[in-house]
Amino acid sequence: MAHQFFFNPYILDSLPAPDKGFDVVQDISEPRLRMYITSRGVKTFFVRKRIHGKDKRIIIGNYPDTDIETARGAVSEILSAAIEKKVTHKRKITLNKFLKLYIEKKVRRNNQSRDKLERAINRHFPAILGSNIDEISTEDIKKVIDNIPGRAIAGRMQEFLQSVFKYATETGYVKQNPVLAIPKIKQHCRIRPLNKSGFHRLTRVINAETDPVLKSAFLMLIYGFASKASIFAMQWRDLDFNHYTWCEKPLSDMAVVLLQDLPQNGRWVFPGRGRSHLTDPRVAWKRVAIAAGMPNLTMDDVNKFIMRQLIWSSDKELLRENMNTVLSELMP
Repeated sequence: MAHQFFFNPYILDSLPAPDKGFDVVQDISEPRLRMYITSRGVKTFFVRKRIHGKDKRIIIGNYPDTDIETARGAVSEILSAAIEKKVTHKRKITLNKFLKLYIEKKVRRNNQSRDKLERAINRHFPAILGSNIDEISTEDIKKVIDNIPGRAIAGRMQEFLQSVFKYATETGYVKQNPVLAIPKIKQHCRIRPLNKSGFHRLTRVINAETDPVLKSAFLMLIYGFASKASIFAMQWRDLDFNHYTWCEKPLSDMAVVLLQDLPQNGRWVFPGRGRSHLTDPRVAWKRVAIAAGMPNLTMDDVNKFIMRQLIWSSDKELLRENMNTVLSELMP
């Protein structure tokens, strides 16, 4: 019987190698997760499962290349895949063609977001797009991920590929997911600086803004419950003040009052330079953020803060009511 304890780096790093053969230890947090320790000191995560009367041991990866949390997270997926009777496709398919199939079947995004994903695929995966999906190895994927600039982007693209290859195993195009053997990229999570007190200071500073377009646009970041790109690109034709909607989405009462007071003398609600709309007033926003005592505050932080307070509903009237409740509770 395997020796059981809670897997953590301090204990695993200190485990002695046996004189010969191998030892097996078991995780208490995830009892299905086990580890081989060989006489050479190699430590390997694995799971075991009796499938169709046969005992199978499935390797997850070597420690510390595969960290403990990654190994724990992979257990359920590996075991589920092991007991499923897979349909094997003998026909070859390139990663590029399979990605189109994956996006069509599994990706639920608007056109703008889908276009952004496709641009990222073409930018970061050209080295493997033409390869048959069943011939792409863990090493091939690791090289691609290592060449992506920026830890955050690399981490997201790794998660995307893991999801793609998971679907490929489910549909029988590959036997196992090669991304699972790659350690997850550790992210440095940014702490968003906005709280209710800071929100009150920010609102006061925005209301003191002298530029009417910027003042209205920044207030709509609060009242609109949408991203800055969507807010700044608002068009008058998409607004219906009879039903209090914007592109068929409900508008809060404060948003309606704000928008009705603006001059409707062009295509864009928030006009920018030339004939375009407002795009990214980062200099003006930086001035506002500093005045509010939060120099690192971004426009995205405002949207995230507001959306965390909102209780979502598919019913438009209920969602509009929830928007109004959030704003009434937050506004000073």
